[in-house]
Amino acid sequence: MDVRAQVAMVFHLDKCIGCHTCSVACKNVWTDRPGAEYMWWNNVETKPGTGYPTLWEDQLNYRGGWELTGRRDLRLRCQTKASSFLKLFYNPNQPGLDDYYEPWTYRYQDLFDADAGDDQPTAVPVSQITGEVIDIKAGPNWDDDLSGSPIYAENDPNLKQLTEDERRMLFEIENIAMMYLPRICNHCANPSCVASCPSGALYKRGEDGIVLINQDKCRGWRACVSACPYKKIYYNWKTGKSEKCILCYPRVETGQPPACFHACVGRIRYMGVLLYDADRIEEAMKAPEASLVEAQRNVLLDPNDPDVIRGAAESGVSEAFVSVAQRSPVYRYVKEWELALPLHPEFRTMPMLYYVPPLLPISGRMGDGIYEHSADQFFSHLDKARLPLRYLAALFSAGNEDIVRTVMKKQMAVRYFKRAQDVDDIDPEQVKRVLREAHLTAEQAETIYTLTALGSLENRYVMPPIQREEAIEGAGGPGCSPELCKGTCGLGAVQPPRRGA
Repeated sequence: MDVRAQVAMVFHLDKCIGCHTCSVACKNVWTDRPGAEYMWWNNVETKPGTGYPTLWEDQLNYRGGWELTGRRDLRLRCQTKASSFLKLFYNPNQPGLDDYYEPWTYRYQDLFDADAGDDQPTAVPVSQITGEVIDIKAGPNWDDDLSGSPIYAENDPNLKQLTEDERRMLFEIENIAMMYLPRICNHCANPSCVASCPSGALYKRGEDGIVLINQDKCRGWRACVSACPYKKIYYNWKTGKSEKCILCYPRVETGQPPACFHACVGRIRYMGVLLYDADRIEEAMKAPEASLVEAQRNVLLDPNDPDVIRGAAESGVSEAFVSVAQRSPVYRYVKEWELALPLHPEFRTMPMLYYVPPLLPISGRMGDGIYEHSADQFFSHLDKARLPLRYLAALFSAGNEDIVRTVMKKQMAVRYFKRAQDVDDIDPEQVKRVLREAHLTAEQAETIYTLTALGSLENRYVMPPIQREEAIEGAGGPGCSPELCKGTCGLGAVQPPRRGA
């Protein structure tokens, strides 16, 4: 057992209001400089929709992530050992600027220099790259809230899984359903970007699993841009280097939450530590698509298990990390309650950012003017959801609807449980039946509600302060070995071996 510590996150989509405050906070801190104008390390997409960059989920085009060969070997979709050299010079699977958008600003001086007249002066948009006047036709959230039309939403690759009846119901004008999907780098446990980098600039920090790019080593080959299936690595056209989300590690190392977490209005974000067995990753990512979510859960370890605690010490995981892992809200959502799911697990990168799917307004239905809340009818509403379960399964469980249905049942049971407490209009025996069918206890339902609705920052963000220094102090201990380290990152922190390179 090779125990590793991973900084992991949960985004609760039932609470996201699509305000883009997180995106602006990240933009102002990290990408407000030449060459990074088009970069949005954090962005919020409207789903159904094509996303940013356009159609990033279409791996037939971009060929990101890993694929399973007929001999059950994992290999990069974007390149082989032979083609990796040729693609240094031309890579047809890389997104171009048109797939993102051409960043622009305005000639504000036109407003000051305009002659007096009856018409309101306007500032002309100009490209931030060429300085020429441009006609704006795209942006990072161009289809936000469907832009008043379902045209962009109808091109969502995930809609291919839906039946014609489901598509028709989804896009009825009076019944169109949307959800918001905030995205940052997933800091995967099996990152395809790290394996693809020909210069070895990308690495995964051994002490906390954050994936970073060494700017001194980066040569701008951009293989990582192709390899990342989530398209969360960007090329800086000014510096000639690749850049990505660094999870605000300068803040995290001093006990502060990342900028996007700190700014989140809906308090949808949770951050903590997960312990996992690195020896199981390869086999887990070879599981059939329908079993990938369960396989990923099985890689995660119980931080209270004495064997895991002993294995963590032997692998060089600090006591501080083990301690916060035992209180991690991420562990509770992902492993204990099984409410949070990875985004597109079929990419086989084992993302460490999980999402609680949105329940959407399906629990409040009327039948003959009477609110339906009997235990017999309660869960039947899932099949009439405004956003079909088949669509959510395409996003979060590689098409396995049973997994999403189980998550939805648990969320509905928590609402049913709290309604019975607050309104007192439901038979207690019905409440017990609903909780039993959702495989929840009353204590678990109360804890889920408390952490979801009332969780303070201290409960949503559980990280040890100054963990970088503590990890460095632990280097050279029982878990530091030449076989594991393969060299250091320059600060003495243990580095995990690169997988799949």
